Parts: sequence; structure tokens; C-alpha cells
Amino acid sequence: MKEITNEQLFIRVTEAGSFKRAAELLNTDPSSVSRRIANLEKRLGVKLVERSTKHSTPTESGQQYYSGLKRLLGEQESLENLIKNTVNKPSGLLKIAAPHDFGCQFIVPVLEEMTTDYPDLSIEIVLGSQFEDLKSQSIDVAIRIGKLPNSSLICRKIGEVPRVAVASTGYISQFGAPLDVQSLATHNFIFYKKTQYDTSISTDELKTELHGNFTVNSVSAVKRLVLDDKGIHIGPKWAFKEELLKGEVIQLLPELALTSFPVHALYVSKTYLPAKVKQFIQKLIDKYQGNDFT
Repeated sequence: MKEITNEQLFIRVTEAGSFKRAAELLNTDPSSVSRRIANLEKRLGVKLVERSTKHSTPTESGQQYYSGLKRLLGEQESLENLIKNTVNKPSGLLKIAAPHDFGCQFIVPVLEEMTTDYPDLSIEIVLGSQFEDLKSQSIDVAIRIGKLPNSSLICRKIGEVPRVAVASTGYISQFGAPLDVQSLATHNFIFYKKTQYDTSISTDELKTELHGNFTVNSVSAVKRLVLDDKGIHIGPKWAFKEELLKGEVIQLLPELALTSFPVHALYVSKTYLPAKVKQFIQKLIDKYQGNDFT
């Protein structure tokens, strides 16, 4: 009897037509059914059921209560089914944050596939680099590149972004190509941002400080500056893929082992992760893990 409430029991009694029949259907004894209905009547302060030896019929108040309960419990069941479906099938709004150029190149195509697979899903993409508080901004998943700071967020590694040192053929014609790591110090660099990864380069033997007069937090802008012969850049290989194939830019010191940047999907810890989040992360892993972002 613990599996149903007194209110649900009242509905069973009303529909069964007697305490005895309701008890048989619930595999319990009629006295238990009668006692629980009496407790319900006491709580409400009204008589719900007219009792007789063979039949039990709802009073006027009981009939009104039955109709209202039936409607409310039906709405509750519909609501619970709707909520359960969000755990099993992607639906509703999926809000994703990602770095601008990387998001356009790699994340948007995955989200396009999801809207095709799941018509009840809508997407909001926030492009940029700073997403400190996912919860307050209602962000479901943030894509981040590079070393992660300590946080309470859950993270899943998606893949790696290989890096290369590149310069345009025009820049090399003017200033020559560096022959070793030490000679990089004599060249002009274009930085994505002023971090240790951007402003120095290390090998097993030495560390070389790099110098440059451009810093811009846009891969597209960096690419434009490189193609305009403004300097060398150490950055994601994917950004210069076509230009490398066309010979418009040259990979410098290809023997130099540059550290790849990890790509992670971050999300707020939840006991029951919505299907839209699970499916998005799984699609990223299926598409990119083991293939790298190139």
C-alpha cells in the first residue's frame, strides 16, 4: 500500500465501487483501505464516501473531489512524462559557449546536425573566450581550449589542437626563415594573447623569449596579419590548413615539437544530465576524439 497515496487510493475506491473490490485489486485487506479513506476524510474535514455492505459511492463532495483529483493526477503524469523525456530525448534550449573562430569551425557543424536529428531542440551559441560562471549565464556546456583552472565544473576531454609555427612567403622573403629555435628571438611575432605559451618557446636544451608588436585575441585577425607579412605566429594548425596546402604560408622548424592544446567540454555537475547535453558531448567525442582538430 506504500506505493500509492491516500488520494490515489480514494480514486481506486471510487472507480472500483467498493472497499472490498479496491482491496482485492491492490492485494490488501478492506479494513486497511477503509482506515486510510477515513484518515483522508478527517484531514479534509468532509465525508467523501457513503459506505454500505456491498457498495461504496462518493458523496457530492466526494464526486467533486474525485473529478478534481483525476484531472490533477493526469496533469501530474503528463508533466512527469515530459520531464522524463528531457532525460532520454534532446529537447528544449541548448546553450553552448565556445571560442569564436574555433566554435564557428568545429562546434557549429555539430549543433547543425543535432537540430536535424532532434526537431524539438533549439540552439543558442555564445561565441567568445570568457565564461566564468556557467550557471548564472544558463550555459549548458562551455568549450575551452588549453590548460583548465581548478573549478567545480565537470569536464570531458574532446581532443587536441595541434600547433604550428607559420609565416607567409612574403615575410620569409623579407626577413628570411629562422634556422633554429635561438634565431626565433630575432623575428617579429604575432601573439594571440600575452601568455607564457605565446611569448616564449622551450626545448629540452633552452628557452627562447619571443617578441612582437601585435597581440589580438581573434584567430581570424591573426591569420590576416600573418598573410599580410606582419610576422610569425605559433598557433592552431587548422587555422592555416588551406594556406599551408596552397603554399601561401610556410611551416617553420617542422621538427620542433610544439605542445598541442587540449579541448574540453565543461558543464555544471548534475545528478541527472539532460539528454541534450549528453548527446552534444557524445557527438563531439565521436566526431573529433582521436582525429584531432586539424
